[in-house]
Amino acid sequence: MKLLLILCYFAINTVIAQNVDHGKISIGKTSDIFPKPAVVIGSYGKDGMPNIMTASWTGICNSKPLCIAVSLRPATLSYHNITENMAFTVNVPNEELVKVVDYVGVKSGHKMNKFEKLGLTPIKADSVNAPFVKEFPISIECKVIKIVDIGSHRQFIGEVMDTKVDPSILNEKQRVDVTKLLPISYGGNGYYGIGEFIAKPWSVFKELK
Repeated sequence: MKLLLILCYFAINTVIAQNVDHGKISIGKTSDIFPKPAVVIGSYGKDGMPNIMTASWTGICNSKPLCIAVSLRPATLSYHNITENMAFTVNVPNEELVKVVDYVGVKSGHKMNKFEKLGLTPIKADSVNAPFVKEFPISIECKVIKIVDIGSHRQFIGEVMDTKVDPSILNEKQRVDVTKLLPISYGGNGYYGIGEFIAKPWSVFKELK
């Protein structure tokens, strides 16, 4: 009898919780994490041809060692290039490069040399077997240390070996100034630039009462 009462209690509370008006509506499974990065991944083919593609399923995934993860579909040339060479670069664009970012995300490296088509300059990375794009303000060189097959995508986890930066976007402390970089992000229905400064991290929380 006691067990039955306990089960009834949890069942009733579950129903109540499910019917609480929380002010939101369910829209199903989505990838609505904003902003999404709009970065360009660099890699070499077996023939040494440099290739680039835009990837939004990308982000920092570890601190020590510092690692960046990028998830790619088997249909992409970059997927096979990175599997072969165990290396890639992450090239961070500014607002002026939005057309390039869109082009290399739409066009396939299976059909063309995108560097030649766009007049971009491939530079061999110093620390890994992958090219970076000279015209991009930030290029991060990554050595693949782990591969995870998730389902539709394969996730390549790359340890950051070096970062190349255009000195024009650095502040007086030799750190990247985001207001000088003017990066772009992907919002699902468009590309977006950076907004105005809102608050200082590790500090603004002090204003909470």
